[in-house]
Amino acid sequence: MTKPNYNVTPNTWDFLKNPMIKPTGFREYDARWKYPDEINLPGMTALGLGIGTQMRKHGLDPVIAVGNDYRDYSLAIKNALILGLMQAGIQVKDIGPCITPMAYFSQFHLDAPAVAMVTASHNPNGWTGVKMGFQRPLTHGPDEMAELKDIVLNGRGEPAPGGAYEFVDGVWDAYMDDLVGDFKMTRKLKVVCATGNGTASAFGPALFERLGVDIVPSHNELDYTFPNYNPNPEAMEMLHDMAATVKASGADFALGFDGDGDRCGVVDDEGEEIFADKVGVIMARDLAKLYPGATFVADVKSTGLFASDPELQKHNVKADYWKTGHSHMKRRVHALGALAGFEKSGHYFLAEPIGRGYDDGMRVAVEICKLMDRNPDMSMSDLRKALPKTWSTPTMSPFAADEEKYDILDRIVQKLVAKADAGDSFAGKPIKEVVTVNGARVILENGSWGLVRASSNTPNLVVVCESSESDAEMRAIFDELNTVIRTEPGVGDYDQTI
Repeated sequence: MTKPNYNVTPNTWDFLKNPMIKPTGFREYDARWKYPDEINLPGMTALGLGIGTQMRKHGLDPVIAVGNDYRDYSLAIKNALILGLMQAGIQVKDIGPCITPMAYFSQFHLDAPAVAMVTASHNPNGWTGVKMGFQRPLTHGPDEMAELKDIVLNGRGEPAPGGAYEFVDGVWDAYMDDLVGDFKMTRKLKVVCATGNGTASAFGPALFERLGVDIVPSHNELDYTFPNYNPNPEAMEMLHDMAATVKASGADFALGFDGDGDRCGVVDDEGEEIFADKVGVIMARDLAKLYPGATFVADVKSTGLFASDPELQKHNVKADYWKTGHSHMKRRVHALGALAGFEKSGHYFLAEPIGRGYDDGMRVAVEICKLMDRNPDMSMSDLRKALPKTWSTPTMSPFAADEEKYDILDRIVQKLVAKADAGDSFAGKPIKEVVTVNGARVILENGSWGLVRASSNTPNLVVVCESSESDAEMRAIFDELNTVIRTEPGVGDYDQTI
């Protein structure tokens, strides 16, 4: 295998012939690059050869399910990846264009030891990447990604005989059967289905129709130029658009899906945008009645209510806060035998007997509809208002270069820990503890908190704050945290703020 060289220049002979891969594209739990600025098609072939080599190194049967999202360049990327997999002697089962959770499902349906999904998830156009996994329902974590990076960047991919290709039909229907079965709503619901013209546009409306839900369409035409907004249900632009559609249509609520369909966002009947961690608490409350004593995992960006909510405590549930990131969360849910995991970004991991343990926005939509069916006298706003009141920021992302962000974060964490060790106050309150499992979550004595961590997928830090007392305290926590962050000159502007 030719050793990749990031210094290959586009529009040259070498660019067409030799693999170019930017090393920072290998992230904590998946791979993402700007295409063709940071990776070329020979680079994707080298990645495929690397994944196939890694499969053989782990003793897996040489069979992999492969899919791609709906972007204009994703098919070319997938074909280049498949070429490398076949060079490694892998039998490729191509399930065609799909959402990421359908690719995860295909591992079970086709009994494939491995999966590779070509997607840039919610990243804007110009990005590509691969989500991959060997041990279903898990996906690559930091160790597996580091191993793959070493194989690919050092030219250690090993060709082998036996490679083959097969296009597999029928996964769509099997996936829909797995999601819905013979369930039908008994309650009449009118739901906004928001897909931002992304890949989920091919799935969301069909799913709601099968459930027996009246659909209010919102940007459900497949269009890889994303003419309205980038499909990301954590971004306020998409949530505001969903809220406007709810108010205009009189819908019961809105569900919005990201570019590759593994996340789900919610707006209630009053047009109130419910951050995904609060939706997680609403779901956990409902599930706790059915499964008392269950364990729920939440990521460090999520509300403190998973641990403090009296309704959850009444059913003896256990809360576990863990690292942000779909691979980290899947592994934690699996390791603890948890019933579900909830991530503030809208990744939810519903395990047996509800789901299969991977993140699936469509599965979340089904379970929210079932929740509403079990609570026929409650509106979504009723369920929101029943939660203890907290004030929280959106997820905010100040720029920090991929090559610098982890070093920047380490210094910020040290400064925050030093403030706690010195007994300093934070937003006028004593610091109870600083949790450093994933960045730094500064927790105050009253349970309010502020978090800073590094994004695993994009060149930025991530900042979230929550107050159990007031909007003013939430803003004070952000100001205090931002003051420490601004001691680092490598941190740029925020994508959004409060």
